[in-house]
Amino acid sequence: MASGGDKEEDEFTCAICLEIYIKPVKIQCGHVFCTGCISDDSQLASPKCSLCREVYNPVKTRKDKELEKKMDKTKRNCSGCQKKFSLSKLNVHMSTCAKLAVNSGLHQFQPIAKTNQKHEVVNRSTFKCPYCGARNLDCEGLRKHCNQMHKNDTAPVTCPICASMPWGDPNYKSSDFLSHLNMRHKFEYGTYVDFHNNEDEVLRQVLEQSLMQK
Repeated sequence: MASGGDKEEDEFTCAICLEIYIKPVKIQCGHVFCTGCISDDSQLASPKCSLCREVYNPVKTRKDKELEKKMDKTKRNCSGCQKKFSLSKLNVHMSTCAKLAVNSGLHQFQPIAKTNQKHEVVNRSTFKCPYCGARNLDCEGLRKHCNQMHKNDTAPVTCPICASMPWGDPNYKSSDFLSHLNMRHKFEYGTYVDFHNNEDEVLRQVLEQSLMQK
């Protein structure tokens, strides 16, 4: 982010994802979050604010129009190409900025847990959005991006995560990609599995590991 002081950054930064707000909404206690960051809270019996822990009603959340207007008027430079954008458009631009993609490609992805994988492909565990082409999204980032930006897109597309697997078919298109993404890719395969196993064995291992973490 461009300089401007911690106070300015906090004003436009979601406390959950630590990124510039995307579609900011205000809950009853007055705290603001990205719409996507609290979208799953509607499934909880008594969701609590991530900052003050006060119980709130997801149905009563409302758009923070005042903050949206302020974000439209506030501009910062992209850290890649240095072009200036309003804060409401900066996140989307940075996800597709060619100069940022080049710089990111120099960094090799490090898995958060030890695996048996043996590969030397740089940044293998990042993916490109099949709808808009946004790059350098990890599994969680792709899910969040698609749920926020493409929830109304219904065109059949190829799942980039499945296509990257040894058994993946890059020509197979999912008719309901968003549901597939939310159900099948809740976490990184590479964190738990050995890519040399076949798909059935991989899914068995993933299921066992996910159940152990509950």
